[in-house]
Amino acid sequence: EHVDSDYASVIVAAKRARQINSYYHNLGEGTFDEFPPPMVETRSKNYLTIALEEVAQGKLKYHYR
Repeated sequence: EHVDSDYASVIVAAKRARQINSYYHNLGEGTFDEFPPPMVETRSKNYLTIALEEVAQGKLKYHYR
């Protein structure tokens, strides 16, 4: 689903970056069921960059409350 505004893109990407961070943190502990791995192929190690690439490619589903 396409993100409606730049502001929404930043909010969605920031939340996803925290999930990616948690995924990699839990990966070392062997528990990574809670969050999916990154959904794009990238050379970046920056979690926010990865999340922004996911948003740009339309890989994330989201909803507003």
